[in-house]
Amino acid sequence: MIGRLNHVAIAVPDAGKAALLYRETLGAAVSAPLALPAHGVTTVFVELPNTKIELLEPLGADSPIAAFLSRHPEGGLHHLCYEVDDIGVARDRLVAAGARILGDGKPRPGAHGKPVLFLHPKDFLGTLIELEQV
Repeated sequence: MIGRLNHVAIAVPDAGKAALLYRETLGAAVSAPLALPAHGVTTVFVELPNTKIELLEPLGADSPIAAFLSRHPEGGLHHLCYEVDDIGVARDRLVAAGARILGDGKPRPGAHGKPVLFLHPKDFLGTLIELEQV
């Protein structure tokens, strides 16, 4: 059901500083920041030959990333994103298998403008999983 790893997301207190670290210290190609108010985050993507790193900065105090950073002030691994061909089929199959979908269960546009869903970390070895339709 799942396809390739689309990205690894890292919550950071300052996406600009994090982007500078990846660009200047590691020599990576880094995107411009993109505010996603519907998700409460600003994202920056680090492009790698085989996947991406998504740097997530909270966009306001109500952001889920703000809550994460209150527990991990230096930042840290937030989620893994896997690609799926059909997010509705994937969701229905996962729900039938007992997995919990976060939110209302309806896909929303993600950072790439494609439908995404998040799966409860307690159902996946303590790891928050994002599915993105490709």
